[in-house]
Amino acid sequence: MLRDFLERVLKHRFMPVRPKVLISVPSGITEVEKRAVRDSAESAGAKEVYLVPEPMAAAIGVGLPVETPTGNMVIDIGGGTTEIAVIALSGIVSDTSIRVGGDEFDEAILQFLRKTYNILIGEPTAELVKMTIGSAYPSDRGEEVMEVKGRDIVSGIPKTVKVGSAEVRESIQEPIAAVVDAVRMALERTPPELASDIVDRGIVMTGGGALLKGLDSLLRENTSLPINVDEEPLTCVVRGTGRILDDPEKYRGVLTLSRH
Repeated sequence: MLRDFLERVLKHRFMPVRPKVLISVPSGITEVEKRAVRDSAESAGAKEVYLVPEPMAAAIGVGLPVETPTGNMVIDIGGGTTEIAVIALSGIVSDTSIRVGGDEFDEAILQFLRKTYNILIGEPTAELVKMTIGSAYPSDRGEEVMEVKGRDIVSGIPKTVKVGSAEVRESIQEPIAAVVDAVRMALERTPPELASDIVDRGIVMTGGGALLKGLDSLLRENTSLPINVDEEPLTCVVRGTGRILDDPEKYRGVLTLSRH
């Protein structure tokens, strides 16, 4: 996949070159995982591989002044990980990374339907349920109901069940609680001089998981801090990566050159 992307970018070049590549990675990955990312990019044709933590890229993508001494807190909820970082002076002052994200929400819904209604559904259906009636906090609009189609575990025959939003909310409580606990842990680790900045500026939520209805309200209730969801949370990290590429000198301090 990486090789195909690089070929698309370079196919209009008169002289073939091995490009420098910038890749965003979870802040909590190990050195072995970083090496795997670097090796993949190099085997795809990269000359040099630079890494940027996803929370940093997300913060730049939403326009936060990461190079200033003011503390900024970002919660980036992706598919497989949730990254929480306090950023100041182009660096991550404290970060918390847990391997819980949107995929765990989907899996929890899938298992709930299997146990409660004896119905098997696929991951795309679980994601559709999450996006349609899933929520982390009770809604002012009241409870919603959705028809879910799947296969009966006992008979093997396709069937349809009606599922309520309250049931779905209950089914994803465990992964949601893990995210809330991680945010609390990150706030406890934040240096006091930056904590006051976060009280004033609030926390920015990015990533696809930020689209889960009511999650910002739940975090607001648990932290008593302003929670701001970006208008386009799905693209924050890629937008930030693009801004770094547009002005590498300005953001040189946020990059890590991955070496052998």
